[in-house]
Amino acid sequence: MPHSHTHDSHAESSLPEHQPDHVTGEVLERVSLQVRLVNLVGVVLPFIGLIVAIWLLWGVAFSWVYLVLLFVMYLISGLGITVGYHRFFTHKSFETPRFMQALLAIAGSMALEGSVLKWAAVHRSHHQHSDDEHDPHSPHTHGAGVFNALRGMWHAHMGWLFRSHSISLQKYVVDLRRDRLIRTMSALFPLWVLLGLLIPAVLGGLLTWSWTGVLLGFIWGGLVRIFLVHHVTWSINSVCHIWGSRPFKSHDESRNNIVFGVLGLGEGWHNNHHAFPTSARHGLRWWQLDISYLTILAMSRVGLASKIRVPSPARVAAKQAG
Repeated sequence: MPHSHTHDSHAESSLPEHQPDHVTGEVLERVSLQVRLVNLVGVVLPFIGLIVAIWLLWGVAFSWVYLVLLFVMYLISGLGITVGYHRFFTHKSFETPRFMQALLAIAGSMALEGSVLKWAAVHRSHHQHSDDEHDPHSPHTHGAGVFNALRGMWHAHMGWLFRSHSISLQKYVVDLRRDRLIRTMSALFPLWVLLGLLIPAVLGGLLTWSWTGVLLGFIWGGLVRIFLVHHVTWSINSVCHIWGSRPFKSHDESRNNIVFGVLGLGEGWHNNHHAFPTSARHGLRWWQLDISYLTILAMSRVGLASKIRVPSPARVAAKQAG
């Protein structure tokens, strides 16, 4: 399959038209620096705790075997979300063969963030209603004051997962539901989750030739890995709408955050993404590490990705904030 880059000169073609209330012209109340620092610490602290746990358990319930399993499974499921669920299925920022579509769906499902259809529907809804009252996970719709700001942070990070949606999400994935492969992979979501837990358990057992290795492979390559992928993904919804820079004009509070630009495999360059939703590249500057885009480029070198959409230099310049 030939490799090509396509300058993205149109709005998100797969999304419904913006409703008038999406761009209200209202100024969003800014969260104070103090509250933003508390929010950031609240998200980053669990990762620090995990690092301490790894250090304390080294040689007892953790070793290079489980570190490699954790890292590899994090990359597989993380890229399944960022390259597969997000940039391919949701935004159609590149094309790839059918067998790769299936593999990306499987890898993304292993992250235990919902099926392809559900994930894409929620994310497309987020883009249409970003930071207004219909956004499924905005931190900016809970009123003024420190308490409400923290409540909004909780909602954006994971609280929204426990609330019903006020609007139907099915209309956001009409195009995806027409595809039999996507419907099938989405329906088999529980199977792929189970596979994501079995693989590190089996590898842990084979690499250590012990039942303890099976258990620890399951824990570190399975459960802990899912914990990490979850909180990094949720931090894009919460931290990256509160803390960071806004180099591009947008009708929301999306921000670039270097911490989650790295941990999120490029997803943390969130203001860039909201300015250019269909772009396969989120790290638009040379220093903005975007592992997901580098993965797509590597796929293109071996014929597994084509028609890669990136914004033209003129569009990038036109959208820069004054």
